[in-house]
Amino acid sequence: MGTPPVHWDRSLQALLEGYAWLPGQRRRVGGDVVHTRVMGQRAVGLCGPEAAQFFYDEKNVQRHTAIPGPVLSTLFGHGAVHTLDGAAHRWRKAVFLSLVTRESTASLVQCVAAAWEDTVVGWTAGREVVLFDEASRALTAGVRRWAGVPLETHEVAALAADLVAMVDGFATAGPRHWRARQARKRRETWLGSIVQDVRDGRTEAPEGSALDLIARHRDTDGELLDPHTAAVELLNVIRPTVAVCWFVAYAGHALYRWPKHRGPLQAGGDFAVAFAHELRRFYPFAPFLGGRAARDLELGGEHVPAGSLVLLDLWGQNHDSRWWPDPYRFDPHRFVDREIGAWELVPQGAGDPSAGHRCPGEPFTVAILAELCTRLAHLDYQVPEQDLTISLSRIPARPRSGLVLVPAPRGT
Repeated sequence: MGTPPVHWDRSLQALLEGYAWLPGQRRRVGGDVVHTRVMGQRAVGLCGPEAAQFFYDEKNVQRHTAIPGPVLSTLFGHGAVHTLDGAAHRWRKAVFLSLVTRESTASLVQCVAAAWEDTVVGWTAGREVVLFDEASRALTAGVRRWAGVPLETHEVAALAADLVAMVDGFATAGPRHWRARQARKRRETWLGSIVQDVRDGRTEAPEGSALDLIARHRDTDGELLDPHTAAVELLNVIRPTVAVCWFVAYAGHALYRWPKHRGPLQAGGDFAVAFAHELRRFYPFAPFLGGRAARDLELGGEHVPAGSLVLLDLWGQNHDSRWWPDPYRFDPHRFVDREIGAWELVPQGAGDPSAGHRCPGEPFTVAILAELCTRLAHLDYQVPEQDLTISLSRIPARPRSGLVLVPAPRGT
């Protein structure tokens, strides 16, 4: 194949440009495949449904050596299901899939909705609240109850802050990153002790709860997960649920910018689900996913060297006019009466969750969002002057102000 071309390392550029970095690299070469270098390693950036199918084929791309240590130490946790491939991955992931049934999803939504109402009742008319923060605490209270994790009411705010920190600091080298590391270490220790207490009979886990299933799960070797790994996986149920607060803040942002959607959203139902999907498509969450080429490969006539990093451009695909006409227009109607293909909408990955690495919790995200967005649309509040900037250079992005609301007196 000849001598490979020399590529400059683009790690600093990726940090500075954030979500726009990989789409910009692809525009530079005028295609869906771009060769670059990040973290001192050869990398190949991909985009599109065909690329997503290529990426999620385990014969092509594997995960167990691709996730950087700093991401494991903050977002996913060392030893997490995300680091496994093949039969070991499918066996461990079965625990998560068993939690995502229609009944359990409805139960989770009910727990979160009740916690949301408890939160809203505590708002004082005329006094500012930050939607991002309020949503994070409501989601934490709801999911910890649903998961069977024992926690006193006064401890919810601290847990919410730690769970948010884990997500907020995974893609930066600054103070946010070190807060994320400290938060993860603190919560892994806490949950590991709870798991051990369940096994020793000192704490009761509700039958069928996330705590119960993960504490008693045996891996492919027939052994119980060690308490640390069990804590990691329990966090991988709770943490992504609390991360929905990013989208709740985006919902407040969308209703402020496009208030015409408030009326249809108040009716809930199919439009609320469509609104949730459009939030996930339009607003920035994960910029790209990473894996490692299992062998020498080819995609679209481009060579993908064995061992190179493979980066799937999620943000770019969700904003490409080939698949989303007028992609920078916020329009929930694009998802009304539309069946979404497994490789089209990719804010949390692509493909079949039961067969690959796609996040199994997407039904939770969509159902919770549809419920909370409907309730948000029914609230009476003002949006005072504030900085609503959403910087694409910040990963994960969020409204700079967190979306400040001023609740109106009840009954107005």
